[in-house]
Amino acid sequence: MALRKTSETSTPMKSTSVKSICVFCGASQHVAPHYFNLAKECGQAIAKNGHRMIYGGGGIGLMGTAAMAAHEAGGSVLGVIPKFLTEIEEVLETIEHTIVDDMHERKHLMYEQSDAFIVLPGGIGTLEEAIEIMSWMRLHLHTKPMVFVDTDGYWAPLMDLLHHTITSNFSPAWVEGHLLYEKSPATALALIDAQWKNPPTKGEIQISEQIDKV
Repeated sequence: MALRKTSETSTPMKSTSVKSICVFCGASQHVAPHYFNLAKECGQAIAKNGHRMIYGGGGIGLMGTAAMAAHEAGGSVLGVIPKFLTEIEEVLETIEHTIVDDMHERKHLMYEQSDAFIVLPGGIGTLEEAIEIMSWMRLHLHTKPMVFVDTDGYWAPLMDLLHHTITSNFSPAWVEGHLLYEKSPATALALIDAQWKNPPTKGEIQISEQIDKV
């Protein structure tokens, strides 16, 4: 079966009527079964809610599981993958893909095509993608909601660290309203929908006020 893909130099058209949700998650094959179950549940939920799924293009790990689940549930799916990964991550032939030159182009296109983000468990790459989206939010470059999702507290240490940046005055207090953490894809999608309708407020782009030096 031939790989369904767009041109390596063209940008896919973004739907104006269907909301797109990007899923960041791991490509490791060596994780506990409940993580794969969560990825499958996430893909199915996105499709059943009538959204398009955007993902990193790999056919293995949680990425491949979520993408196939969305596709098999009748949803639209777009994978975005750099050339060098096409032979490493087993691109799914039944799903539309855009092949880009590098990781930076991949992240930018995934961002441009998406209206919200769900972050499932993953490793360094997943962390890097999620933190960059949060950084852009902090700088008022977008208002797209992002929700971390797990069933076992996987993201709890990261959320503690992010809250710590607020209490230590390295991040402003208004960021608190954008630290979204849920235990299921269904509740994550409900929260995303609520934030699309009523985005949380943001403060000024400024560094924290100076505090007394020790």
